[in-house]
Amino acid sequence: MLDFSVIVEECGVGKESPPNVIKNIAKLEEFYDKSEVVEIYNYLLLNLSEAEILINVIRFSDSYKSSSTLSILLDLLLLKTNNISDSDALINVRVMCAKEISNYKDSSTVEALLYCLNNKGENYKIRLACADALGRIGDRFAVKPLIDVVKDEEEKSVYVKESATFALGLLGDTSAIDPLVDVMEAKQGLWDKFSFLKEKIVEALGKISINNGKVFRVLKNSLMDSSPLVRINAIEALMNSEYDESEALIRPMLKDENDEVKRNALIALYNMIGRDILDEVISLPGYSEFLKTEAASMLKEYEEEETCDD
Repeated sequence: MLDFSVIVEECGVGKESPPNVIKNIAKLEEFYDKSEVVEIYNYLLLNLSEAEILINVIRFSDSYKSSSTLSILLDLLLLKTNNISDSDALINVRVMCAKEISNYKDSSTVEALLYCLNNKGENYKIRLACADALGRIGDRFAVKPLIDVVKDEEEKSVYVKESATFALGLLGDTSAIDPLVDVMEAKQGLWDKFSFLKEKIVEALGKISINNGKVFRVLKNSLMDSSPLVRINAIEALMNSEYDESEALIRPMLKDENDEVKRNALIALYNMIGRDILDEVISLPGYSEFLKTEAASMLKEYEEEETCDD
């Protein structure tokens, strides 16, 4: 039977610096079998109060993914177990718990994650981590609550909305299309303050459905957005779509005012129609020197690949 007090002492808890303790804990696998290591990790998670050490124990536990550890991670997330007095440190531990919980891909954890996400009194970092975890778990039960977060006009945290939108993109459920389109189109005129959210919505719509009339309309309009990143996300989504108009819509972006938008448009067209677009940009007038340089560089890579293939 394991003597946890001896193990804790051997690890140097309370005596050595956190980095040294973490190194000692990492070596436990050399002396104990799998089930014993899980027991030790669980004991440490329940009894230690040093956030830096706990975060690393959570990380170490990932390779085992024991159901007993998952139960403890959920308790830590929900504050049912807590030995940490520093509030900021506790937030970091709980964020790490949410990230680790997502790696289990266990639908039974969705309720706890939704509870934290929907608690507007909760720290925004926790809510962000839980929204992200819900997307990575992939449970369709989370789709409606995530949509509700994005649509909620009383939600003060744009970052939480962004994270919920990103999660919807990961889930890929088509039921999110109409709500996301409605949010995008209803907020026109107010979006200058929320460009990051626009970026996430365009990205999510591209992931959820690339062959939908409403999505196409949003992507088309997003090419004229004031945010370069929104335009870039729209270009990428159109590149991956099967819309007949995609090439024609992306071509004008080669003369966008922003160099990164130009470069992404060039890459998109190259992926769609091949090296002809590179030759065109290099040889014809009307394209910026920046874009011509980019095209020449891409053409050189293309020719090197061709040589290697031969």
